[in-house]
Amino acid sequence: MYDVVISGAGPAGSKCAEVLAKNGFKVALIEKNTNWRKPCGGGVNAEIFNYFPSLKKLNLQKINNVSMFSADYTKLDLNFGNNSENYYVVMDRLILDNFLRKVAVDAGAELFDKSVSFDFITKNKEKIGIKTRTPTGIKDYYGKILIIADGMSSKLATKSGLRGKWKSEDLGLAKCSILEGNNRLKEDSLYVYLRKYKGYGWIFPMGGNRFNIGCGAFGAMNSLGKEYLNYDLHKIYSEFITDPNIKKYIPENKYKKIWSASYPLPNSGVMKKPTYSENLMLIGDAAGFVSPISGEGITPSVVSGNVAAETAIEAFENDNISSLILKKFKINPHIKKIIQNFKLKKRLSEIFYNGQNLKKIFELAEKVVDFKNQIIKMLLFNITPQSNFFSLLNNF
Repeated sequence: MYDVVISGAGPAGSKCAEVLAKNGFKVALIEKNTNWRKPCGGGVNAEIFNYFPSLKKLNLQKINNVSMFSADYTKLDLNFGNNSENYYVVMDRLILDNFLRKVAVDAGAELFDKSVSFDFITKNKEKIGIKTRTPTGIKDYYGKILIIADGMSSKLATKSGLRGKWKSEDLGLAKCSILEGNNRLKEDSLYVYLRKYKGYGWIFPMGGNRFNIGCGAFGAMNSLGKEYLNYDLHKIYSEFITDPNIKKYIPENKYKKIWSASYPLPNSGVMKKPTYSENLMLIGDAAGFVSPISGEGITPSVVSGNVAAETAIEAFENDNISSLILKKFKINPHIKKIIQNFKLKKRLSEIFYNGQNLKKIFELAEKVVDFKNQIIKMLLFNITPQSNFFSLLNNF
């Protein structure tokens, strides 16, 4: 019997496991495949170092600038300043996720690899554990609190009753690759392209002539995970990487492909429904901790894992693991801040994916420093803009 069983050892699950284990709780951390690389751009803001200080030992390249392009390739440079604590790094997700898992294991969590969670163990209509499929057969894990952190396609999330199938308008679809070869990318810059369709593209330098490149479209899937007929993801991706405006930075005709994959992602922000019930919490991608507009979900997921652990600890201290205590997860100030920011980004998404509106925003940002700084903080660091943001935009 474990105190807590966590399904999913990505950033959310690993952080949750680490905090719980450090506080003396017995934790089972279940992962389907530690050698699987989650399809992702790998860009993460410096806030992650507050949650994983040991990441600084990797001496990652600081990203201090983002070059953002509208659909007509109008460019806006967003610079954070060399001395700023707000910066980005780019990591290979396979390296990042395994680093975070090791942190959890070193703290005392037990990691179970090659284990696919597929159902709950129930007794007297109460969820008391998680069933997994392993190479050697079915294995059960019993826990007082169960935490679901195994992604947007989680079977447990829907079986929990907390979340139904995603609606088509809540889903996006993206494809990305890690390529290697000569390029003209600045090592300290990210390149983000807002597209004519409701979507975006990116090029993130990874050092050593490697870069992560990809693009995605929101509202591109139906509830069964099938692509809509008016989207051809591979065509969108091919057109993006061969566009003359993109070739300015990656001029070679052929690059060595290190890895490539496509993936669905939620794009409506954190679930409106409760992400908790009796002895159960939903965190990370499974609960929608993915930023609208940018699709960034690493840092919000880590925050959700940290808060879930703190909530579970309080529940154990009060000897009460009911929803009455676990609801504190959703009303935690850090979670409320993320939800507020995501709601604003969802509201702004229609503006940002309209070429004329975006051009207007770029023009205003070049003229008004305060407005430009608010765009940087909102898009890249999940900081809610000031009350004058919309008045500046409307009066321009």
